Amino acid sequence: MANNLQRTFRRLRYGDPIVVVSGLPRSGTSMAMRMLEAAGISIVVDGLREADEDNPKGYFELERVKDLAQENDWSWLQEARGKAIKIISYLLKELPDSHNYKVIFMRRDLSEVLASQAKMLERRGETNETDDERMVELYESDLWKAGYLLKNNSQFETLMVSYRDVLNGPLEQAKEISHFLGGGYDAEKMAAAVDPKLYRNRAEQLGK
Repeated sequence: MANNLQRTFRRLRYGDPIVVVSGLPRSGTSMAMRMLEAAGISIVVDGLREADEDNPKGYFELERVKDLAQENDWSWLQEARGKAIKIISYLLKELPDSHNYKVIFMRRDLSEVLASQAKMLERRGETNETDDERMVELYESDLWKAGYLLKNNSQFETLMVSYRDVLNGPLEQAKEISHFLGGGYDAEKMAAAVDPKLYRNRAEQLGK
């Protein structure tokens, strides 16, 4: 009850929430942004990172987000109210509490995340100096911290979304996302933005 009252007060004080798409890298955040754009939600991007083989539909990123920890001027974030922006889970803690946030948090099997990341690095001729076991530890820690932050701070409202569920049942998940955002969005258009062919690293194919 206290949390609901706090959120009502915050909505009156700070206005429309910023829609944040978050999660680990390679967890389906770009796909979620594409779904929101298809539903007619304005997205905050700069187009500097172009589509490639790893994300043929685009990355939907804003370069400035990478420097949230060093940010001193938050006026640009106020312009994002009522719009959607992609922010990886590690950077959620840098968001100021002077805004409301509706967070769509993408969850994906960690073996799939690691496989997708490895293939992306291979295509770029790069290597990851951290072994998979350690990466799993780091990712699990990041997810726990992000989950704690989202649960215990009234500026955040969160919907956890499974990457696999979106690929296997896009319309059902699109309806849940629309409801979370207040309803009235075209779930069929959101679902149509999902391309199952891009589910290229499945846990069952990775020995999981």
